[in-house]
Amino acid sequence: MGAGKSTLGRHLAQVLGRPFYDSDRVIEEKTGADIPWIFDMEGEEGFRRRERDVIDELTGMAGIVLATGGGVVTQEENRRHLHERGCVVYLWTPVEVQLARTRNDRNRPLLQTSDPEARLQALFQERDPLYREVAHGVVSTASGNLKKVTDQVLGCLADHASR
Repeated sequence: MGAGKSTLGRHLAQVLGRPFYDSDRVIEEKTGADIPWIFDMEGEEGFRRRERDVIDELTGMAGIVLATGGGVVTQEENRRHLHERGCVVYLWTPVEVQLARTRNDRNRPLLQTSDPEARLQALFQERDPLYREVAHGVVSTASGNLKKVTDQVLGCLADHASR
């Protein structure tokens, strides 16, 4: 959360001349409801089920740039589809930066708690190893410099293509 996946994804798609998809937005379009509403009505399990279907669909498409929700890696099937069907770049972001970037965002159901920092730390501990498992490359977004991060992601893509 707060890594800049959507912002970077849109920019990268422009640079590469490819279509951009944000899996959370696709879920919202398909359901006609926003993510917090889905969490409220169906719980995290219901949301993850919808997310799994969308990830299967989107990773089956060639030549796209995909930004996923932060918890996508919690499902083994998602990790497998992402890793096998594309080039995954883990946008690593320290918890303190995530907290600063998400502080006033009410559209993040998992952070609607009395201690968002503790929640982010717990999520980081759970998800970091999973991101590293699925990723073909790791890039830090802590600097917030879009050009620098884009150049590093393009480097990861080039490395992956040359294998």
